Amino acid sequence: MSQRPRASLGRVLDDLGTTLLELVAGDVDQREEISGLVIHDPLDEPVLAPRSLVLGVGVDPSGGTLSRLLGTLGDHDAVGLVVRAPVALTPDVREAAARSGVALIGLRRGATWAQLTALIRSMLAEGDIGEHEHESLGGLPSGDLFAVANAVAALLDAPITIEDRNSRVLAFSGRQDEADASRVETVIGRQVPERYATRLTELGVFRDLYRYQRPVVVTPQDLGHDGMTVQRVAIAVRAGDEILGSIWAAMDGEVDSERADALLDASKLVALHLLRIRAGADVRRRLRADLMATVLEGGAGARDALARLGLSGRTLVIVSAALLTGDDHAWAADHARAAELERLADALSVHLSAVVPSAAVAAVGGTVYGLLPVIVPTGDPGQRAVRLASDFVDRVGGSLPAIVAVAPAGPDISGIVHGKAQADRVLRVMREGHTGLRVARLDDVQTLALVLELRDLAAARGERPVGAIARLMEYDERNNAGLVQSLEAWLNALGDVGKAAAALFIHPNTLRYRLRRAAEVGEIDLDDPEQRFAAMLQLRILAPGCRPPR
Repeated sequence: MSQRPRASLGRVLDDLGTTLLELVAGDVDQREEISGLVIHDPLDEPVLAPRSLVLGVGVDPSGGTLSRLLGTLGDHDAVGLVVRAPVALTPDVREAAARSGVALIGLRRGATWAQLTALIRSMLAEGDIGEHEHESLGGLPSGDLFAVANAVAALLDAPITIEDRNSRVLAFSGRQDEADASRVETVIGRQVPERYATRLTELGVFRDLYRYQRPVVVTPQDLGHDGMTVQRVAIAVRAGDEILGSIWAAMDGEVDSERADALLDASKLVALHLLRIRAGADVRRRLRADLMATVLEGGAGARDALARLGLSGRTLVIVSAALLTGDDHAWAADHARAAELERLADALSVHLSAVVPSAAVAAVGGTVYGLLPVIVPTGDPGQRAVRLASDFVDRVGGSLPAIVAVAPAGPDISGIVHGKAQADRVLRVMREGHTGLRVARLDDVQTLALVLELRDLAAARGERPVGAIARLMEYDERNNAGLVQSLEAWLNALGDVGKAAAALFIHPNTLRYRLRRAAEVGEIDLDDPEQRFAAMLQLRILAPGCRPPR
């Protein structure tokens, strides 16, 4: 487990705000981090780690006991003591706080020790990402947002939901039965129903929510739906100027300054937790990508990386996915491409792990690779992977225009490396738009893959069309006669003049005339199968993007 970054006392007070805590005496500007949270037991000798924050549950805030306790905690190097407000700040108490170096903090009336404990422990857990994924949701990293939601609900005395920018419910508190039918529908579906989201957009609720750092109120009359009978109060969750999501509380009544401050303080805490989860997910994603890249490249370290992915000794099928990048799906910037690729990796991980929980998925370069263990010894595992991939591209639809290649791999590193190379060949054919397929294996595209590879070889050697094709290209460039295009259409149609003419949108007689001219200009016998094959080969491999030498 990695070492936990801890919050300082000053940060605890800043983030929890004045809704819960007030500084009575002492210095909270120290940079040292809090090591942990301890509840004081007056009947037992304190056992404290250095820099502990002590909760003085039941400690009399007005008597001499407070001065003595501060002294004792100072001997144990505690960072602070929290007692129930109001605190009588007598000269003895002030002097004891200064002498011991222990900050004295008051817990305001109305706030419970359970609320405070949950909130502070959530803060102290910030960055606790560890090396092991103790919790997961559909194969993705998950944090304890539900504990945070319950703590915030207790603070606000209202059932709440924590939602992302797309109105998906990330977590919800208890007591949802106190709300209304629309809240129940939202919680069950883990998504704000579209009819409600549309109405909120029309009302400008989301605009105001993300523009201002204050609560936004939505009344049942505003929404105009029978399912909503309890007022909603929402506030955006921000990290700097980035909007992470929002908190939605179901509570009637006026949103006075106290409620507004409580919501603002809660949004700061939720922001901390969301950032912690995102940081942990990013680290795990990078680690998995590094392990996957090591396995796919083979060589030293690949066997160990495969073991760390939990896939040693397994027969694997490689699934690789990419996003279509044609004009219809062009991306505006590199960071947008990276974000879309991460979405694709996450979506594929969820999809595959639902069937094979041990599947490993990661984005490496501009491609998402998945290692899918074979769990059924009979049948064609590749065909089963094709069915899974087909279901995936159907599910993501237009939101993630994906193409997927499936390649077999053996139970060892060499098989994986070979399978990865095969999947890359298939993806290249699909990326260049030669198939119209969204899911393919090498069996489906091998000839096209060979043509592309021959084209690469010819380009590397500087090959150019020669003979008949070179003469036709020179003639077309001077006269704009379309002879090369006509010959290629006729060859592709296997000599069917009507079909070729229809593809070119010209009359069959026009095509016949052009073919006669092509035979004359190019000095080619179109009745000779060898000459036809040579022409087709040059047109497929050398002609795209090429011009004859001058």
